[in-house]
Amino acid sequence: MKSLEELAAIRDKMKGKVSLREGENAIRVVVGMATCGISAGARPVLNAFVEEVSNAGLSDSVTVTQTGCIGICQFEPVVEVFETGKEKVTYVKMTAEKAKRIVDEHIKGGKVVAEYTIGNTKL
Repeated sequence: MKSLEELAAIRDKMKGKVSLREGENAIRVVVGMATCGISAGARPVLNAFVEEVSNAGLSDSVTVTQTGCIGICQFEPVVEVFETGKEKVTYVKMTAEKAKRIVDEHIKGGKVVAEYTIGNTKL
């Protein structure tokens, strides 16, 4: 069994990651985590978004959360990015590597990664 000090250290380490999944910030990243999404690899995608947002120091302005079925199972894993005052962007067939690029280019840089969106004809 862990000591109280070890448990407190684990709690403090994870507190930032858990808080990313709560709140109403200017940007919300929503990962579809229904059974179809999970079986297609949504869990590593969710974890990558949480980690990248945290590492980039964006926890105060970006919320990373999960939802159930988004309704386009053939494109799983699916991620939707909601920004205040802008149209929703739907990213499809996501991977952890794609998540890193989206955080860098879209979330931090403000430029949608069009080749990963549902409107892309190369899918």
